[in-house]
Amino acid sequence: MSQLVSFTPSEIGRLADTEFFRAKVQISEKVRQTLELLHQSIKSELVGKTLLAPRAYNPEAVQFVKGEHLEDFPYQYLDFPRHYTREDKFSFRSLFWWGHHVVFALILEGTQIRQYKQNVIDRYSMLADQGICLCLSPSLWEWKSGPGYTMELTHDRKSEAAAVLANRSFFKLAHFVSMTDPLVQSGQMVRIGREKFRAMLSIITLAG
Repeated sequence: MSQLVSFTPSEIGRLADTEFFRAKVQISEKVRQTLELLHQSIKSELVGKTLLAPRAYNPEAVQFVKGEHLEDFPYQYLDFPRHYTREDKFSFRSLFWWGHHVVFALILEGTQIRQYKQNVIDRYSMLADQGICLCLSPSLWEWKSGPGYTMELTHDRKSEAAAVLANRSFFKLAHFVSMTDPLVQSGQMVRIGREKFRAMLSIITLAG
């Protein structure tokens, strides 16, 4: 028996829209350009730094990714620095997630996780009150923020952060910027990304 599939007026409007995908192409190109500039900016930030990286880490490794289905929304991201194996995760991800936010995140797991966690506590003042959050999800690949997902690192939460980190074999620190934030429109994402990377860099570098 044949069945009819009908469309709502709103859906018809979207089907007939000839401008959205042209705009999407233009916006996507600007996002890519931003990520490329951010790559160069972070690269310059690493000059002269000695990283507490996994043994097989390649300092030149970088990845640009573009996709359509992060919980049904398009996305683009830059991973740099970048090192992923089954045992080790050592990366800084700059993610543009359509309909949500821009995220700058330090992703850590593996053989040196104990030292990374100790560095968060020892160098907590370099992270606190900068809008940097400790992500609470049991997955490194959760990108939502807010209650139940993130805990902002403020000066009065050092002991709370230590308790969250204590039994974890991985963790992620992240800074979130709403797509409606004036900083996005004014082209400040390279500056913001570099500033947040500089703050989180203290977790993955030798003291001194």
